[in-house]
Amino acid sequence: MNTVKKIGLIIHILFLSFFAYAQDTSVSELIKQGIQLNNSHDYAGAIEKYKQALNTEPYNPQANYQMAFSLSAVGKGTEGIPYLNKTVASSNNFTGPAYELLGSIYDAAKQPQQAIDAYKAGIKIKPDYQPLYFNLGLAYFRAKQFADAELAATEAIKLDPKHTNSQRLYALVCFHQNKRAPALLALCSFLLLEPDGSRSAEAYTNMQSILKGGTLKTEKADAATIALNKALSTSVATTDNKKYASPADLLAAQLKAVFLAVGQLAEKQTGNDFFRNYYASFFYKLAQTEHMPAFARLMDMSANKAADTQWLQQNEDKRKALETWVSGQERKF
Repeated sequence: MNTVKKIGLIIHILFLSFFAYAQDTSVSELIKQGIQLNNSHDYAGAIEKYKQALNTEPYNPQANYQMAFSLSAVGKGTEGIPYLNKTVASSNNFTGPAYELLGSIYDAAKQPQQAIDAYKAGIKIKPDYQPLYFNLGLAYFRAKQFADAELAATEAIKLDPKHTNSQRLYALVCFHQNKRAPALLALCSFLLLEPDGSRSAEAYTNMQSILKGGTLKTEKADAATIALNKALSTSVATTDNKKYASPADLLAAQLKAVFLAVGQLAEKQTGNDFFRNYYASFFYKLAQTEHMPAFARLMDMSANKAADTQWLQQNEDKRKALETWVSGQERKF
């Protein structure tokens, strides 16, 4: 090959390399612009940017995911399904979020089984992606498959114990199975993370319903659940005939009695290691400390905010001592 041909070949290769680089840069820039438009809620503009990016790279996982996200945001979620199918065709950073979005689209379209299947498919590939378990539990809950919802919520909590929605979901699905002790303790965990707000008010109402003997399901329970329910009811009964200075003082006495009774019983039971180790053991230890008054104020916050806030402000040392104790506890699964 003569020198002229060699130079021509080198120039051609450099041109192709530069063209490929320019394409990559262009696609990346288009996606970036699309995300910026998404953030400003200009979804139509974002969709146009993603279309341009996909014209160059039809299987770009980020462009496909973002396209589906924008379509879902404007109420065209089902149109985003083909884009998500391209996203999950190979494992990538968007696989977990893509399956999460795919499931939510099916859920919104009133196709619960397809939603469940999408979440489960995502879990097989991304078993450490917590939102898939939470959303799977939510889909099961809406389908009234409460036992399956409980298992999914359990896995969600294991991956992110501070995820308030998972704590709340676990409480609700247990409540719907008449598992009153697990439901109550999960509500306490939720309120420990989120003591105030509209959802906290709902959690407090559910807590009071449980303490007063309320149930949401009447089907026959297993022996362990029956025993725990009885321990809960009996322990509450021992406090109801006494007088207390405030609702929070009554709640402190009720919860202490419940935590002690349920904790002692759970230690003797087999099965449901998660409830025994994560919930029952933790609250059993708490009941044996001096922190119950401060804890009860947090549980009671949404119902008696002014009084509880004043008490916590006047007893800041007790609140900080509770927080220190909680942060120092290792809650095993």
